[in-house]
Amino acid sequence: MIKSPRGTRDLLPPDTALWNFVEAAVRDVFRAYNFHEIRTPIFESTELFARGVGEETDIVSKEMYTWEDRARAQSEKTQSLTLRPENTAGVVRSYIEHQLGETGQLQKLFYIGPQFRRERPQKGRYRQFSQIGAEVIGPPSAGSESPLRDAEVLEMLATLLNELGITGWKLELNSVGSAADRARYNEVLRTALDAVVSSMCVDCQRRAATNPIRVLDCKVPADQPIIDTLPVIADSLNEASRAHFAQVLAALDAAAVPYTRNHRLVRGLDYYTRTTFEFTHGGLGAQNALLGGGRYDGLSEMLGGPRAPGIGFAMGEDRLVLTLLAQEAAAPQVLADAYIAPLGESLNAAALSLARELRSQGLRIELGDGSFRLKKSFEVADKTARRMIILGEDELQSGILTVKTFATGIQTKVPRTELAVFLTKPASE
Repeated sequence: MIKSPRGTRDLLPPDTALWNFVEAAVRDVFRAYNFHEIRTPIFESTELFARGVGEETDIVSKEMYTWEDRARAQSEKTQSLTLRPENTAGVVRSYIEHQLGETGQLQKLFYIGPQFRRERPQKGRYRQFSQIGAEVIGPPSAGSESPLRDAEVLEMLATLLNELGITGWKLELNSVGSAADRARYNEVLRTALDAVVSSMCVDCQRRAATNPIRVLDCKVPADQPIIDTLPVIADSLNEASRAHFAQVLAALDAAAVPYTRNHRLVRGLDYYTRTTFEFTHGGLGAQNALLGGGRYDGLSEMLGGPRAPGIGFAMGEDRLVLTLLAQEAAAPQVLADAYIAPLGESLNAAALSLARELRSQGLRIELGDGSFRLKKSFEVADKTARRMIILGEDELQSGILTVKTFATGIQTKVPRTELAVFLTKPASE
């Protein structure tokens, strides 16, 4: 038997109802904040991620699905392509390619779609996973550098989690400063690590030599006491970075969005500058990050584009759904408004006509088959719909239909002309 590849899975009903609930809520909140959808290819040039995400990151060095697109003619060049492991780099590439900066407007873009990473499958983490994200990017003249943009994104995320019914979330944030601040901090960190790195994990020993700030991303429990003794980046920030971060915090205070400052939070990608953040939730266990993101003021230039400061985030849908389930938020049961039960195969065509009529008025209709015995129709209808419409010869001729409401057990005679309105009433009536 052929099964789905390791690290992937099928989403089946009724689970998909909960996913649709999440995505509908996300779209509603994004719409309220004037974000617009962007859809980029699921594979990009490998160079995009090497330059944008960083060659020393675990994503690029260990986790990407990459292949060579072989040239078909001698005049063509072989190209290295990669299934996207994240989507910020792709959105910024699109921003540059389509010259969106020339509009002079702030671009507020969101996406929902699959990403791919070849990491060890575990709870809430798959090799193909669906991610929801948003980016705010544009020329400085459009206000893209403003601390208000950072605060608005964070306030929007707090609103989104509340709208989804997720309680007990925590916002942690930090500033990693400018590129110059990071470079200065890396040297301070490298000096501090010289005396202790030999006692740390192999990955930390490698990171200490190539990119010391990445040591702060280590999740090895034995390394945490050492990491807690290292200098914090706040002491390496220049005045401009300090002032920017202070304005972000002041705006969050004004909007009553609770937060905690985490001096160790740097996030795992090279393009981050200034504000970085994570929303966490205890229902996810040790790996408790629900979503994360930050500012990336130099990413457009890194990819050969114009100056275009930006801030964004990404959240895994699997982890959102797991959080909802941890709160015992069962997947919403989506029932049809009515099940049409024709009494005999000769009435199948009439049943289809009635179903078409009701569906055209926005109702969700399940269609039975006249070959079923009435008892079987009742059993099927009770599992799939809120009501059952019995369609026999008498009902067809008189135009008066028999409707059973399962929640109350009551059967009602309803004129066909009034049927659509009746079916929109609560099933408890």
